[in-house]
Amino acid sequence: MSLAAIFVFLIVSALQLLYRYLDLARKSGGLSDEQIKVRLEIKQLLKEADQLSTPSTFAQAAKLKRLAAAKEKELAKMQEHDLKGKQSLYDKYTKFLLVTKVIIYAVLVLCFWSTPVTAVPQHLLQPFGKMFSWRGVDTATGNVVVGILPWLFLTSRVSKMLCQKLGFVLVRP
Repeated sequence: MSLAAIFVFLIVSALQLLYRYLDLARKSGGLSDEQIKVRLEIKQLLKEADQLSTPSTFAQAAKLKRLAAAKEKELAKMQEHDLKGKQSLYDKYTKFLLVTKVIIYAVLVLCFWSTPVTAVPQHLLQPFGKMFSWRGVDTATGNVVVGILPWLFLTSRVSKMLCQKLGFVLVRP
């Protein structure tokens, strides 16, 4: 395995990790201090309303429940507003990352177009050897020579799978 193959794999993996991190950050969408405060107020109001269970305190309990419902609507509006702002920010980052990925892939293709990325023993690519070896077999060693396009395809799929399986590492606070 050549250093060029490892270099390409590391670059593709880094891009894939950035995509995965951005996706996880978008899905988790942390709560602001104000939202946490409103959520605690709602819990407190509902707890107080549940404690008032006698017929003489029914009106006060109903008032507290209505107040909690109003706070829940306020919280929903706050979350919707935050979601719109964060979604546009994540969309911008995703577009920037996509443009960066296209540019990096184009540079890699231009750099390695005329030279093979790596040479692997023929038995490792047994059923798919012809797909990966557009240039043929190295006559000196008998190894299959892998070009940049199949290597980019292979490394992008492998790094995507690794990021999905190891995504829990990115989630840690």
